[in-house]
Amino acid sequence: MADLFSKQTRSRIMSAIRKRGNRTTELRLAMIFREHRITGWRRHRPVPGRPDFVFPKLRIAVFVDGCFWHRCRWHCRLPNSNRGYWRPKLARNRLRDRLNSAMLRKSGWVVVRLWEHQLTNSAAVVVRVRRALDEGRERLSSCGSQPYCPRSVSRKRPHRHRAQTRGARVSSESFAPQSR
Repeated sequence: MADLFSKQTRSRIMSAIRKRGNRTTELRLAMIFREHRITGWRRHRPVPGRPDFVFPKLRIAVFVDGCFWHRCRWHCRLPNSNRGYWRPKLARNRLRDRLNSAMLRKSGWVVVRLWEHQLTNSAAVVVRVRRALDEGRERLSSCGSQPYCPRSVSRKRPHRHRAQTRGARVSSESFAPQSR
């Protein structure tokens, strides 16, 4: 069916429509965090990939993906009209999600992706987020005050950074070869 309005008029009408909020995604997760006393998270931080929630000290990024916009295989139903537009649009969203997650992981972030429909089971969401928080705390403690160290990911034992050895007394024993 052809549009009744000109392109400019349609654009003006659509730009006047304001969003109703995101009660089913981000605000619901914020409520879950508060209910379960999960602290340390921030929203709207300038982190690549624009995660919905960030735990900056632990370098954890949490994304809440809406079932329609990120094409959940259980709940996404493509509109019957204009499928030629929607199919590539939603495919681009999913590709962007994968690229953003890979980029964040490569730079040392733990990425947690939650679906909108998973937020109905707050206990399962809390388990996933707490597991990521524990992983982040372990990573932080294994490298002292360093929030991310690529060497700690590949090594099983913690190691010392230069900043941790500054000011330490240097003796001849410290240069002796150590047995492994």
